[in-house]
Amino acid sequence: MSGLAEHAAALVGRRTVYTAPEEFGAAAFRYYARAVGDHNRLYTDAGYARTHGYRDVVAPPTLVCETNQYADLPMDAEGYAGHTWRIEIPDTRTVRGGNSYVFHRPVHPDDRITATWEILDARVKTGRQGGEMLVVTSRATYTNQAGERLVENTETIIFVSLEAPR
Repeated sequence: MSGLAEHAAALVGRRTVYTAPEEFGAAAFRYYARAVGDHNRLYTDAGYARTHGYRDVVAPPTLVCETNQYADLPMDAEGYAGHTWRIEIPDTRTVRGGNSYVFHRPVHPDDRITATWEILDARVKTGRQGGEMLVVTSRATYTNQAGERLVENTETIIFVSLEAPR
């Protein structure tokens, strides 16, 4: 069994849960919308949001997936202050394989979010040039204080072996 296969077997099923210490807040929606250049009034104008069937402003779609308020973790050596799997596999480089989002319901300012991360799959594959890679699939599920599912974010991370193919 290759070293990558040993890592794969140990990863599947790892799970961690964080709950935000406070409600999201309308200011976070406004700041995020400004930062990404999205001027949709649903994120900033409660009256406008109500005329479109919402009870208040709503969060820009991926904000709930892009904040680290849930984890409240110290910064790592690279300056990142959020959840990571801290998977360290010698002689590999890490490549992000992409994200897939499913939005179930809007996020409101009074929502207090719980983020649940779980590693769903880890498989060793052979790349086009014959080298091994470990493809890890995880899912973050975000719920509010009522337990309502808000968003799911499935992410792929690839660990590419730096060793020459045999």
